[in-house]
Amino acid sequence: MQDVVASQSFHPNLSDTPADAEVTACFSVQASAEPSVMPRVLELFAKLGLIPTRWHSDLGGRRRDELTIDLQVQGLTDSQRDHAAALLRNMVSVTSVLVTEKRFS
Repeated sequence: MQDVVASQSFHPNLSDTPADAEVTACFSVQASAEPSVMPRVLELFAKLGLIPTRWHSDLGGRRRDELTIDLQVQGLTDSQRDHAAALLRNMVSVTSVLVTEKRFS
């Protein structure tokens, strides 16, 4: 099943944050351990014109059937971050998505 991405522009924009603060959106994606999950997650950000600044994934669970992907993207507005999280939550095999942000001055 192919994911549908809105035609909004998602170019990084720091205009709604203080000039001296760099915002990084942190996503933690929990999913079934299936080979197609990681490329679909990466494809979502590519379609939005974004490159994650960090990416880490682990297999877990008693049978190693759970996948955790932690990734970070710099320069998203709150609405862009929330939209990306909603798209991730709608992906097949994704069971949960947690989102936080960190700021550096």
